[in-house]
Amino acid sequence: MDGAAAKSPAVVERLREEIRRLQAAPRSYLAVLRTGVKAFDALFPEGGLPLGAAVELWGEAASGRTSLALRAVAAAGREQRLSAWVDGPRELYPPAASALGVDLSRLLIVRPQAPGKLVWTAVQLLRSGAFACVVLDLTHTGVRLQLSEGRKLQDAAQKGGTLLVLLTPKNAPGDGLMRLATEAEGVTGLKVELVRSRRGAIGRRALIRWDALYPGRGPVYRYEAPGTKIWPPPAADAPDLSFERPKSWRERNESVRHRVMPCSVLGAGDRPGRDRPLPSLGREMGAGVH
Repeated sequence: MDGAAAKSPAVVERLREEIRRLQAAPRSYLAVLRTGVKAFDALFPEGGLPLGAAVELWGEAASGRTSLALRAVAAAGREQRLSAWVDGPRELYPPAASALGVDLSRLLIVRPQAPGKLVWTAVQLLRSGAFACVVLDLTHTGVRLQLSEGRKLQDAAQKGGTLLVLLTPKNAPGDGLMRLATEAEGVTGLKVELVRSRRGAIGRRALIRWDALYPGRGPVYRYEAPGTKIWPPPAADAPDLSFERPKSWRERNESVRHRVMPCSVLGAGDRPGRDRPLPSLGREMGAGVH
């Protein structure tokens, strides 16, 4: 549509009609997003992440914070609602999001050029009221959320009836928001603890197994040295994962071994660079080389 067509009275009126139709359509009331990770959802009095609130997931890299945010986005998609992801570090990988149940057709990914525009962008998305969930990822951006910015985000989330999920690194927590600390517990799972909240319950924590966070991928195994324990122990019917070369490889290697000249043919003490010094490069190439 060119500029002239967009300004025509007929087009403007048609757009107004469409807006009125959408506004009049019945909308299901959604107050909570349940991620499906029961131990995580149980940390909140509502039984899930409350819309109209701001929640900060604060932790190191690979602590599970991004996966929890993706589970919230997936929950919004299951309710036929839209989500937005303000990707500060530009690291969101859509196939990985899809593997966690995210409906990519209902996800808007925004990547502002300037780090200073990240918070402003999230505020506009929250105020629009068009999204059930907005994720603001400030990791690896060098941006630390100030108290005034935190208040703007919380106010915008409340007015728009939208859940804000803020992702922050360990060295740059936000200010003034409900904060959950995330920490990986080795092969066991992910520990989440409520460390800041105006609603109380500070100190409440949960241990989320990796197979609960990533359903369908199976448990995480750690294989130790011979004679030590393996956690979790393999099931009785688990397949044998020990490595064995296919028969064709063994036949090929056997034929090659018979074609290679054995070292004994060279004679003991006759291997250059190992049993005797390498010859002089100058002597081998001629007197002109010094």
